[in-house]
Amino acid sequence: MQALIKTALGFGNLVVQEKEEPNPNPGQVKIKVHYAGICGSDIHTYEGHYKVASPVTLGHEFSGEIVEVADDVTNFKVGDRVTSETTFYICGECNYCQTGNYNLCNHRKGLGTQQDGAFTSYVIARAESLHLIPELVSYQAAAMTEPLACTHHAVNKAEINQGDIVVVIGPGPIGLLTAQVAKSRGATVIITGLTNDKIRLNKAKEIGIDYAVDSQKQDLKTLVHSLTAGYGANVVLECSGSVAAAKQGMDLLRKQGQFVQVGIFSEPAISFDMEKIIQKEIHMVGSRSQKPADWEPSLALMSNGEVQAEALVTHQYKITEWEQAYQAIKSGEAIKVLLVPHLLDSYEGGKIDGRTIT
Repeated sequence: MQALIKTALGFGNLVVQEKEEPNPNPGQVKIKVHYAGICGSDIHTYEGHYKVASPVTLGHEFSGEIVEVADDVTNFKVGDRVTSETTFYICGECNYCQTGNYNLCNHRKGLGTQQDGAFTSYVIARAESLHLIPELVSYQAAAMTEPLACTHHAVNKAEINQGDIVVVIGPGPIGLLTAQVAKSRGATVIITGLTNDKIRLNKAKEIGIDYAVDSQKQDLKTLVHSLTAGYGANVVLECSGSVAAAKQGMDLLRKQGQFVQVGIFSEPAISFDMEKIIQKEIHMVGSRSQKPADWEPSLALMSNGEVQAEALVTHQYKITEWEQAYQAIKSGEAIKVLLVPHLLDSYEGGKIDGRTIT
């Protein structure tokens, strides 16, 4: 089978190679991959900014069908439609594992980073990490369960009440999913981006986000103050990883507002306005990845229609078309890009233009 492999660290070094089909060990299943989403971390890995255990097959957002189960796996069967958490191995003994916070285990190994992932035809996952795909959720949407779980995890870091004003900065896939999760909690949601985010801001309007603001053309603070009698936003979720955006978010918050940092900055050490945090008594927290408790609620949000994940998919490519996929993302033309390791009868490639492919 073909696999898209990060062969060495540094820029590039992402190569399609032939690999033997894997076989499941005890506690594992073999999944035929239908769709695998390209994550921002995959882009960072390709560009050499994010370290993985190379050589390794990338891909940690995926959906597929079980084709083989180990003898000791009894809760899943061949033919089940599934998606999987990224966790492939945890120590199981630390305080984080014991409390279900696997994302913080120091010994954790993830699919697509330390263990071969889903940019290939078949992937091995541990049965404990699997989730059945609800009947009303397509394979395309299910391939986005992992990023949705990350946003569910982030929104849970804040207390959002009915009618709260929530600002989401950064209208990429994570921002658009975050905005939908926040809206499902009863908030009035503002998502903001720049002029070159026009496609994504238009998509936000299309999926029902209350306000989609080009901050280079509209005064965001004026809008927030008009909606809050001058107090400021209740919650800001920063999804862009921009220092300037984070500072803007602090300025938009009311006193005792809540700030959740979701986006990853290009440099770990940044200049921040601690005075504003102190004087406004801002509650600030980071959000890392997702944990098991985020998955079933995320699938439910897609199943009941509160999150329109599939609407964000604009392009799909074969794994041999990585360069085209990369350029579509970097140009800003794409919102969410899926790779199709197993060519489906419905595959056409490139831009989807509203087609629904399950």
